[in-house]
Amino acid sequence: MAGVPVGGLTAQEARGLLERRAERLERVPVTFVAAGEEVRLTPAQLGVEVDWASAVDAARREADGFGPVRGLRRLETRVFGAEIEPPARVSASVLRFVLHRIGERVRRAPRESAIVLRGLRPELVPPRRGRSLERRAAETAIVRTLARLTRNGPVRLPVRVDEPAVTMRELRPALAEVRIAVSAPVRLRLGPTRWRLRRWRVAELLLLPSGGRTTLEIGGPGTRRLFARLRRRVDRPAREADFVARSDGTVVVTPSAPGRALDDEATRGSLLAAATSRTARVARVRVRSVAPQLTTAEARALGVTRVLATYSTVYAGTPDRTRNLQLAVSLLDRTVVPPGGTFSLNAVVGPRTLERGFRPAPVIVGDEYQEGVGGGVSQVATTVFNAAWEAGLRILERHPHSLYISRYPLGRDATVNYPDLDLRFANDTGRAIVVRGFAGASGITIALYGRATGRHVVSEPGPLVATGAVPVEMVRDASLPAGTAVVEEEGAPPQSVAVVRVVYDRQGKALRRETWRTSYRGEDRVLRVGTQPKPEPRPERPKGEEKQRTQTTTTETEREPTPPPPAGSRP
Repeated sequence: MAGVPVGGLTAQEARGLLERRAERLERVPVTFVAAGEEVRLTPAQLGVEVDWASAVDAARREADGFGPVRGLRRLETRVFGAEIEPPARVSASVLRFVLHRIGERVRRAPRESAIVLRGLRPELVPPRRGRSLERRAAETAIVRTLARLTRNGPVRLPVRVDEPAVTMRELRPALAEVRIAVSAPVRLRLGPTRWRLRRWRVAELLLLPSGGRTTLEIGGPGTRRLFARLRRRVDRPAREADFVARSDGTVVVTPSAPGRALDDEATRGSLLAAATSRTARVARVRVRSVAPQLTTAEARALGVTRVLATYSTVYAGTPDRTRNLQLAVSLLDRTVVPPGGTFSLNAVVGPRTLERGFRPAPVIVGDEYQEGVGGGVSQVATTVFNAAWEAGLRILERHPHSLYISRYPLGRDATVNYPDLDLRFANDTGRAIVVRGFAGASGITIALYGRATGRHVVSEPGPLVATGAVPVEMVRDASLPAGTAVVEEEGAPPQSVAVVRVVYDRQGKALRRETWRTSYRGEDRVLRVGTQPKPEPRPERPKGEEKQRTQTTTTETEREPTPPPPAGSRP
C-alpha cells in the first residue's frame, strides 16, 4: 500500500505502520526534474494529508475479509483536483503556486522563422522549438509521488514540445521579395510631383515577416513619417453646405465642395508593388474623395429661407466659463431639427466632462455658487430658450435658475444639468429648422433658420414680486466690538414673476397664449455680529496724586541731558 508491503498484518498494524512511515517522510524532499530544471518538494510543503484508516478499510474490502489483512494489493493514486486515493488532500493554492513556478522556469515560447535586415542584406532567422510543462500530468505525478511512502530518486515531470508554425522554407519567397525591394530606389508620384526614396528609405518602409507572418508588407518604422508627410500635401477637408443670413433676414445656401484624403491602403499596395518589381519601380500616391456631411442638394432640400429668430447674451465670469460657452455653442451649431422633431440641448451638447474639453467654472447649486465642470452652459440654454421664445415655437421643457439673474430677461432664464435638467423645444412649423450658434468677442448668439412662418410674438412680463422676507445669516466676528453689526452682503428676498407669451399667426390670430410663472429663492443677507468684549473702565485717581505725577513728569522732561564722556575715556 503506497509502496509499503502490509501483507500478513492486521488492519490496526497496517494503519500504524503506514502512519509512522508517513510521519518520518513528511519533511523528506523529493526531487522533481523538468527540462533540466529541478525543484525539491516535501509532503509538508504541499500539506499532504492521507487518511490511512480509510485506505486500510478499502484494502480490507478489496481483500474480501476481516481480521488480518490478506492479499492487500497496492492502491494506486488518482488526482481529482486536489484530492487523491488513498483518501488524501493537498493544499490546492500551494499546488497551483508550485506548478506555476515550475511552468515559468520550464516555459520557452517557440520562435518562428523570420527575416531580418543586416544593413541592406536580408537574412533568414532559423526557427526554434518551444516547450511547456504538461500541467495536468505534472500535478498527477507530484501528488502521487508525495503520497507514496518510498523514495526512489528524481522524478521526471512531463514536458510538451511546441513546434514553430513557420519554417525557413515557407519564408524563402518573401526573402526574394525583400532582396528586390532594397536593391534599388523607388519613386513616388503625385500628379506632377515626384519623390525619390533611396534604398535605406525603402528598407524603413518594409514590415518584414516575423511572429508567424509569412508575407512582406508596407508598415515599417518609416511608414508613419512618410504618410504624415504625404497627408500634409494631399489632405483637404470637405466644405459643408452652409446657411448664411443676409441683412434683410433672408437665408441663402452656400454650396458644398468635396475634400480629399490620402488613401492609406491603396498607397501601401502601390508602394509594395513598386518595391517588389525589378522594372516598374514607380508608385502612385492614391487619393480618395471625401464627401461633405451636408451637400448643397441636401441643404436646399431643407427649404430654409428665413431667419425665424435670433438672440444674444454677453460673456460674464471667468475665462474658463467663457470657454465652456464657446464649446457648447460649437457643439450645437448647425443642428437640424426636422418637421415635428424635438431639439434637446443635452442631446446635442452631450456630457460636460474634462475629457471633452469642458472646464470647471461657477455654477448655481441650490441657493449658492459652487465650482462645477461645464459651468456656464446654462447661459447657452437661456440664449436658446429666448430664441425659441421669439420664434413662437412650442417649448417642451425649461427649468429656471434658482436665483434671480438680472442680466437675463425677466422670467425668461433657463438652466440645464446633464442628464436630468434639459431644455427642449418642438419644431411645429412644418418645415426643417437649422440651429446656428455663434461665439463672438463679447458674447454668444443663437439663431433659428427655417421657412417663414409669419408668426408674431408678444411678451407681457409682470412685476417681480417679493414673496417673503430676506433670509438673514449671522456670522460671529471676534474682531468687532460686542453690540455692533456690519452688513457684508445685502441679500435679496424670495421673488416671483409671471410672463405672458402670446403667439400670433400670419393673419393675426392667436395660436397660443401661455403664462410662465417663475419663482426665485431668497439670497441671504450676511451680517457680521461683533463678539469682542467691551474694555473695563480704568479706576479714577485722586486729584492730588494726578497733579503731583504731572509735576514730576514735567521736571524730569525739562532736566538738561547729561553730556557724553570724552572720546577714549572710561565711563
